[in-house]
This record gives sequence, structure tokens and C-alpha cells, in this order.
Amino acid sequence: MNLKLQVHNGVAAVGREAWNALALPTGDPFVSYDFLDACEASGSATPEQGWAARHLTLHSEDGALIGAMPLYLKGHSQGEYVFDHAWADAYQRAGGRYYPKLLSAIPFTPATGPRLLVATDADTDSVRQGLVQGAVMLCEQMGLSSVHVNFPHEDEWQFMADHGLMPRQDIQYIWRNQGWTSFDDFLDALSASRRKSIRRERREAQDGLDIRTLSGDALTEAHWDAFYAFYMDTGSRKWGRPYLTRDFFSRIHAAMADKVALVMAFEGNTPVAAALNFIGRDALYGRQWGTCIDKPFLHFELCYYQAIDFALKHGLSRVEAGAQGEHKIARGYLPSPVYSAHYIADPALAEPVARYLDQERPAIEAERLSMLAELSPFKVR
Repeated sequence: MNLKLQVHNGVAAVGREAWNALALPTGDPFVSYDFLDACEASGSATPEQGWAARHLTLHSEDGALIGAMPLYLKGHSQGEYVFDHAWADAYQRAGGRYYPKLLSAIPFTPATGPRLLVATDADTDSVRQGLVQGAVMLCEQMGLSSVHVNFPHEDEWQFMADHGLMPRQDIQYIWRNQGWTSFDDFLDALSASRRKSIRRERREAQDGLDIRTLSGDALTEAHWDAFYAFYMDTGSRKWGRPYLTRDFFSRIHAAMADKVALVMAFEGNTPVAAALNFIGRDALYGRQWGTCIDKPFLHFELCYYQAIDFALKHGLSRVEAGAQGEHKIARGYLPSPVYSAHYIADPALAEPVARYLDQERPAIEAERLSMLAELSPFKVR
């Protein structure tokens, strides 16, 4: 086939209808036009912030859009959650220039999802190959150090590994519904000690608070004002500089409020804490949280237990609660594999990285299995 690649300096240059024709069938909220446009148009993911869009689209001979790949020219490695700082330091000490690099990912979002979007009537392997080759070709044409694809689906990851990218594996903590229909059903699957601990944590966290889950028309800009204050406070203490602007949340509110589940705690009518989730076709994705009070177990309640409740009530199969956090295991979020894939142009860096990854992958998998065996809160069957 005679396919044509195009590079776009923003998702708006592709257009909402065209992009969503590929993105919406995936059921993933983060690859949607509305989410990416909110990141870019709000000033959160812009060239000035080190996120310069270089989205790839693939077109058939007759000009039809058959594939797309969210892609950014990155001036740093912040907001990615897949850590390549050691690679950058080593290359720069050796006289190389690691930044800028190309990154296929959703800004500030460590959630597994599609990275190689394919039209439903197109040949999947041909389109994926065209996009991967296009990203590598763009890297080489621009004289960049590397291409990175963060948190792809496992089948995409395997495809990229089969087509020359270096595969990497990591761990996230994910709750999966094993046939439960209520929170009590879930608790019944846990050991007696964990059941007791979770019930106590929920009682203490809920005491004196009114906890509501807001979505769609129930959300107002006043809710976002309160949430943004929590987000800024937590982000400033945790990272030093929160990534998302206030305008990002207004754009999310306007374009995709029905994909939001904002769990908010009130003292009377005053919001005191909140956790932001996005709703996918079969998953709830936990993102940011914050609070202005110091209350034991409130973080666990808003971010983990309320999310499980929501997933059970809405027939979702899993909750992805974001990066890091071994403490999630005791709350039913088990260590699960997540993936990234990497192309490094200079063999002097690519070869040692490849050797490192060949050793890292089995070590990560062994660590995951060890945590499952030693820390699982579920009853021994």
C-alpha cells in the first residue's frame, strides 16, 4: 500500500471528528480528542512546558485517515512516570544530547491505553507498522536521540518489540473485579484481618463527612475551584510544580463531564477533600487527589474504596489507581504488569540499554510474583 504520514503540531490540527473516529471506538477517555485538546489548549502540555505536539496520522492512498499516534517532542522527562533519567544522564555525560526526544504517551497520565490508533476497517498490522516506522523516521530526520512509547496495551507492546523497539516492563497496582457485585462481596474474599482493617479505615474516614460522587450535570465550576485548590496544595508539596492549569479542568468540565467521577468529601456544605477519576468503557482511572484537612484514612477512602464502590455499581471490571504505592496491595489492588517500548538511535547508548532491559524485565516480573505471594490480602484458596 502507498500510505502517507503527516505530522501535526496539535490535536486541533487533526480535528475533533477525524481524531475521534479512531479514538472513541477504543473506549479510552485519555486518547479522546477532548482530553488531549484540554491538555494542549489549556497550556498544560505545550512547547513552553516541554510538551510540543508532533502527532502522527497515517492516510491511505485515497486520503482516508486510517491511523494515528499521540506523539510529543519532549524537552525533559517530567510528567511521564516511566523513568529514563539514568539513560539521559549517562548519554549526556558521554557527550550525547538526549533531549529533545519523542514520546508517545498521554500527558501526565500513567494509565495503560492504546497508543497506535487504527481505523476499524483498516489492516491493524499494516497501520501499526506504518506508525512505528513513521515515529522512528521522524526521530532520525530531526536528529533526535530516541522514541519512547509509554503505557501501551500489551499487544501493541509485543508488536513494537517484534518491530525493533526495546521492550520494558514495570508494575502498577490494579483492582480487578473477580465476580463481585457489592463491596461486601469483595470484603468477603479478603482475609479476616484485612476485612476488619478496611472496615475500620472506612468508618474513621467517613466519620463526620458527607461523601458524594459527582459526574455530568452534577458537577459545577465551584466544585472544580475547590478541587483545584486541593490539587495545587498536594502537587506543590509532592512535586514542587503541579502540571495542570485551572483551565484544563474547565475544559474537561465542558467537553467530557460525563466521563468524570469526582469523589468529594464535605463538612456541611464545604468541600474538604476530593479524588478525580475518569470513566472508561470497562475501567475507572484514578488520577489526582487533595485535601485541606488531616484525617486518618481519608486518602484510602476517597481514592481506593470509593473507586471500588463506583466500579462495582457501574459494572466496570477494574480500577487503575495510578503509579506507585505498594500500600495499595493491602486494599485489594494487586501488582500488575505495565509496559513501555523504546527506540534509541545511537548504538553506543542503545546496546547497554538493551542489555539492562534484558536483565530488568525478569527481575521486575519476579518482584511482582513475590509481592503477590507475600502481600496479597485475599484468602488463601
